[in-house]
Amino acid sequence: MAKKSMIAREVKRTTLCDKYAEKRAELKKRINEGDMEAMFELNKLPKNSSEVRKKNRCQLDGRPRGFMREFGISRVKFRQLAGAGLIPGVKKSSW
Repeated sequence: MAKKSMIAREVKRTTLCDKYAEKRAELKKRINEGDMEAMFELNKLPKNSSEVRKKNRCQLDGRPRGFMREFGISRVKFRQLAGAGLIPGVKKSSW
């Protein structure tokens, strides 16, 4: 399980990203048009409001690595739940 502080930090990044998404898009559009003043305004926004700073984490334990997008959980939890038969449509294969 990930540290609670790391999970809280990721939640903070997500909320900041949602809050500043429209403003960032508008500033980036102005930058592409050649407005240098917009670049300085974009730099004044919080760094954690950028989309690329977000990290996918497991919904169950907050693990950042081995994340499976289709299910929203890590590979470790996926294996446990699939083995127990708790994920619909997934079963352990054998050949």
